[in-house]
Formats: sequence, structure tokens, C-alpha cells
Amino acid sequence: MVTKRADILFDVGKFEDSVLCYTAALRFDPDDIYLLNRKGDNLSRLGRFQEALECYDKALKNDPENEYIWNNKAIALLNSNKPDEALEASDTALNLNPENEVVLYWRGFILEMLRRYKQALACYDKLLEINPDDPDVWNARGNILTEMDRSEEALKSYDKSLELCLDEAMEMDPSTWNRKGNALMELSRFDEAVNCYDEALALDPENDVILSNKGVALIELGRFEEAMEAFKKALMINPSNEDARILRDECLENL
Repeated sequence: MVTKRADILFDVGKFEDSVLCYTAALRFDPDDIYLLNRKGDNLSRLGRFQEALECYDKALKNDPENEYIWNNKAIALLNSNKPDEALEASDTALNLNPENEVVLYWRGFILEMLRRYKQALACYDKLLEINPDDPDVWNARGNILTEMDRSEEALKSYDKSLELCLDEAMEMDPSTWNRKGNALMELSRFDEAVNCYDEALALDPENDVILSNKGVALIELGRFEEAMEAFKKALMINPSNEDARILRDECLENL
């Protein structure tokens, strides 16, 4: 009963309460792999990564070939600002199951954090061989291609991600529209970039970063009054957005 209650609390995001329940359940069976892994997941979500790692390590002593726990350990290490150790844990997970989509996705992200973009891209390409209809992977692929200054290819990945979301009636991710807008900016396609930022803002109207990006695109188009309004709104949402403040003042000089 305690474990069931812990699972319910975990699923509804009450991590402080669920970690207490998992701790209580572990008193009856301190080596239970499921409980140790779930407690580790709870602690990770609470930002208590060292404690989470202790749970994962204890679970792995009892089940050293569990690729999911190795992957969870990799995520906790990454969040602990230990990307090299995270990659080592990911190596172990991948060796146990080279086709595990969850492991491949997080491995790509770890490699991106290490700026090993070609290897990250290879992970996402392999994922798309396994499942070509995953919009999150297409989006992640677009992000990597953007970092590699391959903006045209990045655009195709973002378009595919958005197309799949539409086809499957999934909720659109404003970050995909935003990153697509950024890729269009790199290609000097400013009108299209503004349209993308508008799509992103329709989904996330209080995002000061996207508002600032829209303002930059409007400056490039010489639409200084509209740009100033975008920066003013960004500053109302986040008064510490220094870029928006500087660019707003630049707009004033051009009016």
C-alpha cells in the first residue's frame, strides 16, 4: 500500500511526499530495485542529485545490467554538472542495449552539452531510423544542426517536427517555433522569422526571450516601433532582461 501511494504521489508531481513514502517502503526491503530507482527519480526531480546517485548506485549493485537505471544515473550526473561521468554511465547503458530509444535520446543530449555535435547528431539519426515519427527527436536534431551552423538542414528538421505534431494532433512546442525562427534569422529570412516567433508567442505569450527574438527580427526589417513594443513587453515580463533594454533604447534612437 505504501508503494502504491508513493507511485500515485509521484505521478501527480508531489515529489516531497512521494520520496517519504518510498523511504518508508525501503525500510521493509532496503534492496528493492524498483523502490531505489523510484526514490532516485524523486530525489532528482527535487534537485537532490547526490542522494539520487546513491540510490541508483545501490540499485545497480543488485541489478548491474539495468540500462534504464544506468541512464537515470547518467541524467543525475549531467544535472550535477558532471557531463564526462554522465557519458560514461550512458556508455554502459548503451552497451547493454544499443537500440534503447530513451538511452539514445539522453545520450544525444549529453553529447550536445559536451559540444560533441557530430556524435550527438549520429544519436538522433539512429533514433530516427528506429522511429521516424518522433517530433521531439526531429526538434533535437534541428537544435544540433543549428549549433553546427547548418541552418537549412535545421529548418527541415523543425518543419518535420511541427508537421508530425499537426498530424498527430499533439500540443505544439513553442521552443520549436522559436528555434525555427532563429534558424531563419541566420539565413536573413526575417519576415518568416517574425511569423515563427508569433506562432511561438501564441503558445507562450509571456516568454520574454521569444519576444526579444521577435524584436531583433523586426529591427532587421526596419520596423522599429513594433520592435520597441516587443522589447517593452519583454521588459514588463522580465525587468532584468538586459538585452531587451539595450535593444529597446536602440529602437528609440531610430524613431
